[in-house]
Amino acid sequence: MTMAYENGINLFDTAEVYAADPLELCQPWSQLSLSFRAETERGLSRKHIIEGLKASLERLQLEYVDVVFANRPDPNTPMEETVRAMTHVINQGMAMYWGTSRWSAMEIMEAYSVARQFNLIPPICEQAEYHLFQREKVEVQLPELFHKIGVGAMTWSPLACGIISGKYNAGVPPYSRASLKGYQWLKDKILSEEGRRQQAKLKELQSIAERLSCTLPQLAIAWCLRNEGVSSVLVGASNTEQLQENIGAIQVLPKLSSSVVHEVDGILGNKPYSKKDYRS
Repeated sequence: MTMAYENGINLFDTAEVYAADPLELCQPWSQLSLSFRAETERGLSRKHIIEGLKASLERLQLEYVDVVFANRPDPNTPMEETVRAMTHVINQGMAMYWGTSRWSAMEIMEAYSVARQFNLIPPICEQAEYHLFQREKVEVQLPELFHKIGVGAMTWSPLACGIISGKYNAGVPPYSRASLKGYQWLKDKILSEEGRRQQAKLKELQSIAERLSCTLPQLAIAWCLRNEGVSSVLVGASNTEQLQENIGAIQVLPKLSSSVVHEVDGILGNKPYSKKDYRS
């Protein structure tokens, strides 16, 4: 975390489900932006949002976080209750803003409409998965929401749970994430027909990375950062070496010219098109 901060990273993401979260063991926080995500299994009731955030603040030894996120929508709790609870924690000084995570565009619009109807505080951004193989939501749906109601995008999983790292080119190596207990879904995804097609595309992208004098993960992260609609890219690192490599993506960003991006799109073959693109 010290290395991250010294290299200009000042946004850290934490959640109730992170066991023995190192984020909750470090001080000071005065120059950092912190986000907190409510646990998915216990819903988005007023009781859980308030009590969950209070408990996290106690562990963090903080008075507030910058953004509190509602992770996944809760069909068992009325939207008005969730929006009122988020407005309450902001008015109480426990958070500066609130956002959503893994919500659909329709659900975000519902929260915004409820906030406008009852003079409450609407969400400011959505946390969404975004990487070379997952593009539709961040490149089409969220930009439309931004122009309509000003909701921004904070993206996560730029390496697709390690799939884009290049380490699965020859299968699933021992001690990789996909080999661990509880990650059979990831192993199945990698070994599927679609997974094999993705690995073939990554081999082609590797040549572009070599031409740009960077690694494949650096190219993938820089590719996410180059999207002007993305405010932040959340990355995870198991060690300082991996973090240092991820940080190197910043140096790759200026190298992503329109011709390079066009070449990447040609290899991927999955560029989504908005209604505006079709009209043009």
